Amino acid sequence: MRLQGAKTVRSAMLLVLGMLSATPAAFAEDVVDERNIGMELARDLASEAITACREKGYSVSAVVVDRHGNQRVALRDDFASKFTLQIAEEKANSTIMSGLKSGDFRAQRGDIRPELNHVNGVLMMVGAVPIISGGVRVGAIGVSGAPGGEKDEACALKALEKLEDRLAF
Repeated sequence: MRLQGAKTVRSAMLLVLGMLSATPAAFAEDVVDERNIGMELARDLASEAITACREKGYSVSAVVVDRHGNQRVALRDDFASKFTLQIAEEKANSTIMSGLKSGDFRAQRGDIRPELNHVNGVLMMVGAVPIISGGVRVGAIGVSGAPGGEKDEACALKALEKLEDRLAF
């Protein structure tokens, strides 16, 4: 009787061990690794964009979103209106959606621009650029408040240029 009980326990243990060894392979796709922008870099990019515009006499807001469009940092210069925060974020979101500078996306998709401007959280205006690190888009930065989207974009690009050593890995 004891021998039969030992065989049952051993069989049960082998069955459990077999199931456990198969589990990682079965669920390998359930967890993904991704690169995304960290808070410190996001903060520094937003600050540098505001500084670049301030040096040209523009009071702006800069918003950095992560690769999924989640806001990481929002900074508003002293004299920028509160609306510039929303506009900057929605420009950045259009960059996340397209993978392009917001102005390029706007130019290329004139056929659906009016419809996209009705998507909550997206605004088809010039002034946002993707943040690329090691060949991977990790976020986007949007700027608003300068007299023209091209000037907003130039400030975002200046920030990326200034911190390019932290992006190139």
